[in-house]
This record gives sequence, structure tokens and C-alpha cells, in this order.
Amino acid sequence: MRLGVLDVGSNTVHLLVVDAHRGGHPTPMTSEKDELRLAENLDSQGRLTKSGADSLVRTVQRARVAAAEAGCDDLLAFATSALRDATNSAAVLARVREETGVALQVLPGDDEARYTFLAVRRWYGWSAGRLLVLDIGGGSLELAAGRDEHPAAAASLPLGAGRLTREWFSDNLPSRRQVAALREKLDQDLAPVARRLRRAGEPELAVGTSKTFRSLARLTGAAPSSAGPRVRRMLTDTGLRQLVAFISRMSSADLAELEGVSPSRAHQLVAGALVAEAAMRALKVEQLEICPWALREGVIFRRLDTLDGSAQRDRSAQDSPGSLGRLTSYEARCTG
Repeated sequence: MRLGVLDVGSNTVHLLVVDAHRGGHPTPMTSEKDELRLAENLDSQGRLTKSGADSLVRTVQRARVAAAEAGCDDLLAFATSALRDATNSAAVLARVREETGVALQVLPGDDEARYTFLAVRRWYGWSAGRLLVLDIGGGSLELAAGRDEHPAAAASLPLGAGRLTREWFSDNLPSRRQVAALREKLDQDLAPVARRLRRAGEPELAVGTSKTFRSLARLTGAAPSSAGPRVRRMLTDTGLRQLVAFISRMSSADLAELEGVSPSRAHQLVAGALVAEAAMRALKVEQLEICPWALREGVIFRRLDTLDGSAQRDRSAQDSPGSLGRLTSYEARCTG
């Protein structure tokens, strides 16, 4: 079947169309992105502004049309940190459904971590042993660890690269004092979560996913994206420390000139690197392998695993396989 996955994130709205079947490898067919920066369109009361909501409605409508034109049998539409945090989230979601026919589901942070963990497990397989998975988004940091397809421990913290940039760096070029203060906060916030994840056991493979980790790995010498997804890419703690010392003295305009850095996200790079550095330090990880699969692929696999519409119980009691709804036809999902 052909599936469309619409991921409404803090920075981008991403439509991924794949051909997939249960037990098979999902084959990407098309991919479209729109840089909405929804998290930057929250007002002082935490409400998504009218202009932000207008942009979201237009983008979701375009994605619905694109999914239909691509012949998608189903459109799995979900939102993460930006809409999860918006105080008027319910009203925005209702408007999106009314005007586009698409029912966006807001994923809890812990579920983000679980779906991402599932994708990483499927990429590396059982031979990878006990996994530790880190994912830095625009609004949150997800962490998960375990030996199975469902993590023994999962957590989500409001430590996304975009969020921390807005809250901690008032200038285009962060001062040493600002960098030091953010480091201290990250160490404090990560310490209890790291202790909980370490109780799941020493990881045999530590993995990073997301655009932030891919950019950091590229800047420390990993292969470019043009080399393909199956090339092994690593991020070491030593390389990351050296990179942080370098990029923390650069303006956003200069960062945008670096290979592997998206101009629209260059201003978030320093905060993202500090989060990655602090997480590796807290978890006592010396290197991360970069996985090309993450949340979107995890959502696809979870849906394929429940194609019969059953709501069987996972070994992870907190996971909710029905949270994205049962698989129905594309038209049924879009019309409700």
C-alpha cells in the first residue's frame, strides 16, 4: 500500500510518501517540506498566532492534495512539540480538521520517543543488542533505551534546539556566559533522566537521529547525504566538543555557510550541539551512530504492525498503538 505521513513539527511540516507492506522495507516515493517554524509563531500566552494557524491550514491542505495525487491509500497525520505546547492547540486542530478534512493527532512526547526507538530497532535489527536512542527536535529532546522493539525506558524533555535558542540566546552570537548557563541547566535537567535510562542497562549501541545530529556529524567529518543512507556515520564526544568550541564563536550567517547546515536552522545549531554534548555527557556515551530512520518511519511501522485493526497490548504498557487511529481508506480518514 502507499502511505502518506504528514509530520507537523516545530520547524517544518514534512509529507513523506512511501510504498510499504507489513514485514517489508518502506520505499520512499516522494518527500515535501515546508518551513513553517510554528514554535516561533507562539505569542506571549503560548497561543499559536492567527498567521501561524493560517499557514498551517494552507500547508496541510496542500499536503492532502499531494497525498491524493500520489495515490496514497492512507494519510497518517500527526503533530509534535509546537502544537503539543500551544495553549490553543484544541482550537487549531479543530480548525485544521474543519477546513482540510485532515485529523491531526498530537503525539505525547514519550510516544515520540517510543516510535523513534521502534524505527531505530528496525533499521539495525536484533544484532544491535541493547539500544540507546537520542533525538533532538526543534522543541524537545527524546530519549529511549532497551533491548526489545519497545523501550524499557523512554522520556521527552523540553530541550529542543529551537526552544533553547529562543529562551537562552538573545543575541545572534551567544556570549560565553550564556553558553555556560545553558550547559549548567542541561546538566541539571538531564541528570535524573540519565540515571533512569542507565538502569535499563549499558547500551551496546548508542544512536542519534534527527536533522540536528546529522548536521553535527557532517560537521565533524561524516559522509554527506549524497553518499546515501546506508553509509555509516558517527558523532564522537571528542569531535563534538571541538565543534562546539568552534561554532559557539560564529554568527548565524556564518554558520549557514557551513556544509551540511540548513540556512533556516543555522541559528539553532549551537543550542542543538550543546544539547547533544550534554546528553552524551550525562549518559556517558563516547560516540553515537547516526540512523537515517526516525519518528516518521516509526509511525509507519507501528501502523503496518496493526493492519488488522487490532489493539493488542504491547510489552510496553505505556505505548498506545491505537493513538493514531485504525487504518482506514484515505477518503475515510480525510472526511471523518
